[in-house]
Amino acid sequence: MGDVVIVLDMLNDFVTGEIAADRAENIIPTLREELLPAAREHSVPVVYANDAHRPEDFELEVWGEHAMRGTEGAAVIDDLEPDADDHVFEKRFYDAFFETGLDQHLRSLGVDRLVITGLHTNMCVRHTSATGFFNGYEIVVPEDCTDAFTEDEYEDGLDYLARVYNADRTTASDLIEEWKASE
Repeated sequence: MGDVVIVLDMLNDFVTGEIAADRAENIIPTLREELLPAAREHSVPVVYANDAHRPEDFELEVWGEHAMRGTEGAAVIDDLEPDADDHVFEKRFYDAFFETGLDQHLRSLGVDRLVITGLHTNMCVRHTSATGFFNGYEIVVPEDCTDAFTEDEYEDGLDYLARVYNADRTTASDLIEEWKASE
């Protein structure tokens, strides 16, 4: 089974900036110290999918100006800076697949299971999971590597993913043990 870890929107504007989610701080240590190093160690590709908005993006009407392409707000936070071998995709919408070439890239890597991390379980994680599911990928969501603005939004998002997309709710440590066992 070919896994990939997708890190969604762990950007300055979402963690400390324009539309910060205070709860994002909860998942940074697990991503930085556990899941991402283990993925790299076990040759599991790491893909960052980051908002990189343009002035004409209609999403800005909902959320205001944020994560504008080429700005510091659209940069991945320093604590989770991509490694040289990681893959980085700019996205303009909630769904990391929409108009990004992500699906073709994942297929070229032999991926069939998406480990989706980052922000927000009720928005970008949800929409990315939907397209992944409809494209035939298995969806895995490590609960300690995702979050949202509020506990209710976080839990509602996780419940929806499990119920509608048959997402496997797990933890970083369980995934790491699975990767170790498969070698």
